[in-house]
Amino acid sequence: MAYDFQVTIDSSDPHTLADWWAETLGWEVEPSDEAFIRRMVDEGHASEEDTTTHNGVLVWRVGAAIRPPADGEVPAHRVLFQVAPEKKIVKNRVHLDIRVGDDDRDEVVARLSARGATKLWDGNQGPFTWVTMADPEGNEFCVA
Repeated sequence: MAYDFQVTIDSSDPHTLADWWAETLGWEVEPSDEAFIRRMVDEGHASEEDTTTHNGVLVWRVGAAIRPPADGEVPAHRVLFQVAPEKKIVKNRVHLDIRVGDDDRDEVVARLSARGATKLWDGNQGPFTWVTMADPEGNEFCVA
């Protein structure tokens, strides 16, 4: 049996990081269901402390997700950003690879750097090359 999955990334500010990654990948932040959140608080299933406002929208405090543009169907891929109590201090054991091709890599690296990413190092294995970077919260990813 095959399973569906999502990638989850720890974050100190999941909504801001979700915005950054949605723009980076050309994806969209999943819309918040403010009526559902209010109903959960009103019915006692959640508290006001479980919520916050991001870009003028009521959202769950602990996380935000991004997905490919929907085009009317529920996308199979999703990345969730969730609050982690501690700061990132060591190298990621899992990371995302953004595959843009050799012709566009330098331009993409420059654009991401201008938006707050940090270039860490250049890598290669045989004919394959990539740039390892860190997002604004220090999570590593590669541009290949």
